[in-house]
Amino acid sequence: MSEGKRIGIVGATGAVGRELMELLEARDFPVAELRLLASARSVGKELTFRGESIAIKEARPEEFAGLDYLFLSAGGDRSLAMAPAAVEAGAVVIDNSSAFRMDDEVPLVVPEVNPEALLNHKGIIANPNCSTAITLMGVAPLHQRFGLKRMICSTYQAVSGAGATGITELEDGVRAWSEGKDANPSTFPHPIAFNLIPHVDKFLESGYTKEEVKMRNESRKILSLPSLPVSCTCVRVPVFRAHAISIFAEFEKPVDVAEARAAVAAFDGAELVDDPTNLEYPMPLGYSSKVACGVGRIRRDEALENGLAFWVVGDQLWKGAALNALQIAEHLVR
Repeated sequence: MSEGKRIGIVGATGAVGRELMELLEARDFPVAELRLLASARSVGKELTFRGESIAIKEARPEEFAGLDYLFLSAGGDRSLAMAPAAVEAGAVVIDNSSAFRMDDEVPLVVPEVNPEALLNHKGIIANPNCSTAITLMGVAPLHQRFGLKRMICSTYQAVSGAGATGITELEDGVRAWSEGKDANPSTFPHPIAFNLIPHVDKFLESGYTKEEVKMRNESRKILSLPSLPVSCTCVRVPVFRAHAISIFAEFEKPVDVAEARAAVAAFDGAELVDDPTNLEYPMPLGYSSKVACGVGRIRRDEALENGLAFWVVGDQLWKGAALNALQIAEHLVR
């Protein structure tokens, strides 16, 4: 990599911002300066990076001057307001919100899948939704080998995808159950402890949720398959960290399970864990705070012609957010 870069993080006190700081340090990204930015209520607080304390400053346009890269992790409204100002100040913006994902002028990138899209950025690069990024780590190598025709997905999404309050609500719910008390949910529409909630985002008139539509639209854009048929059901599950996705995919070419496993095993960022005889397959406990996404249970789909069924697990705070954003920056630096 080249000489050190001046980096800004908007949303530095949030879950994704903190993970991004840890990854910048762990992956030895060349940082010459790190500016930690957040809302006014966080000003004056300090976070530690590479052994040094850095004071939080308020995220305002004047703080973007001189930055090489700005990571935005503070929600869509703030991204829409701040990204143009950061680009005007000379920074490349890597945005973790949904604000720019479907903008035709903004590349939507998973570096292992479509790095060529980075060549055409105009100052803003979008990070995909967490479940989309993880799903495509299993789908992409099979698409490259057999040609994806359609896919049907069901997600099993960890509570930390809803932020720190999601984790607290699961903990409180388990405690209430053990004491024979009723849970009082506020982050989720129903109790999450010992429950599954088929509702990860706002319901639309179609009956699908925004999260489910994201899977369809973002997958189409990243894979350059604008008419790809995708159907998705998103479910919140009582797991602290790491999303899992069940996928049924139909391909243009005849499929072979051994070839599919080989394609996954050779794909950068994917890890084949597929030994059902010995009960080995990816699980959230094994893929929390892990760079690779696990892919397993690869088998022929008996309902789709040239179909495969498989299972993908990945850390939604890493590959689904902070890690993917940092990998984009690493590609740009290289």
